[in-house]
Amino acid sequence: MSVNYSEVLDATIQHLEALKSRGARNVSVSAETLRSLSQPAPSPRHAPAIVAQVSKPAVSPISKSASTQPASLPPAAQSQIANPKSAIEKSAAFAALRERVMPCVKCPNLASSRKNVVFGVGNLDAQLMFVGEAPGADEDAQGEPFVGRAGELLTKIIQAMGLQRSDVYIANILKCRPDTPGQSAGNRKPTPEEMATCVPYLHEQIDLIQPRVLVALGATAIEGLLGKTLGIMKLRGNWKTYRGTPLMPTFHPAYLLRNQAMTEKRKVWEDMLSVMEKLEMPISDKQRNFFTRG
Repeated sequence: MSVNYSEVLDATIQHLEALKSRGARNVSVSAETLRSLSQPAPSPRHAPAIVAQVSKPAVSPISKSASTQPASLPPAAQSQIANPKSAIEKSAAFAALRERVMPCVKCPNLASSRKNVVFGVGNLDAQLMFVGEAPGADEDAQGEPFVGRAGELLTKIIQAMGLQRSDVYIANILKCRPDTPGQSAGNRKPTPEEMATCVPYLHEQIDLIQPRVLVALGATAIEGLLGKTLGIMKLRGNWKTYRGTPLMPTFHPAYLLRNQAMTEKRKVWEDMLSVMEKLEMPISDKQRNFFTRG
């Protein structure tokens, strides 16, 4: 695959701008890096095979609060300040991962029935990452996670937190829609074997993004991450740790579409308030009182 050199360069510029918004004022650049940057852009014929899927790192309320305390930047951001080539490396690593995921046929039944592999979408420097279980019909058709009715509700939740979808990263444990032989509609739960086969791809995404907080959406996502557990009703709202990262289990947005009781909406919102506090995001009185009976 030919490289889009300008995309990688843009990704580097955007990454450095994100570091600046977080409080970084100086970046050490080695002589070797300066020599590399002074070279003309390679022609498509001789360029390395790198095509990155990059979202512009927006200046979100998370990064605004971090910019006033540069010493308290997360380890991922500190390492990026120390290593000016990390933006290119991260973009290249994500591109390489995507190249491996898209043609995956480890689950032949899923590969034969899918329309699209649903890799993931969002900010590669996101401090908040949402993890669902698997794509549904809408996601399979569009190749993007959480774009159906449940996805629309998730977007509203993210916006209520004072963020945009482009500020976070969204992925699923399964990258393919579970096949539904003999069914013209509906979804089925991924099997433990399918989740175990696909979750290493998610691990690589988490390791590259290095979010400060993970949110697991629904019982199946929690099972795929933590194994058999006490159940979503008992786990939601209680912090766990996954691969060294704080993990907040909460209800799947689809559950709120089925059960629109104010009490259930409030439970999810309390989980998001806890996430916002963990990320040291500003929380207004209005936000604290969402979905309470007044």
